[in-house]
Amino acid sequence: MRPIATLSVVIAAMAPSAVAQTPPYVPPYTAPYGAYPGGGPAAIADQHRYENDRLRRQSEANAALARQQQIETRQRLMQIEAAREPTVSPAVPARPLYDVAQERSLREGAAARRQQTRQGVTQIDDWLDRPN
Repeated sequence: MRPIATLSVVIAAMAPSAVAQTPPYVPPYTAPYGAYPGGGPAAIADQHRYENDRLRRQSEANAALARQQQIETRQRLMQIEAAREPTVSPAVPARPLYDVAQERSLREGAAARRQQTRQGVTQIDDWLDRPN
């Protein structure tokens, strides 16, 4: 009888470890959209449609905001341009009036300067026009 008692002690010792290895009760799987008309595929399609509509509305709102800001920017730039002081180009100072003798000396001096410039330039032109 001794072997049977030992066997019963070993079985009793192993019983708690066997119970610990069994998973807890899990209810059978049911589809999350079981009550939805059309079932799971229809529910997923509706979710996608709702998300697409939400994204489309968000995109349209962003585009409208961008257009509004462009208009406001243009208006503000026009206000700034209108408020800016006009730039005045420096006017050419009027030439003072001289008497006849002064006018003649100025013309003769300008003619002498043109003649000197022409002499330097004509030497180059003559050299370029030389026969080959």
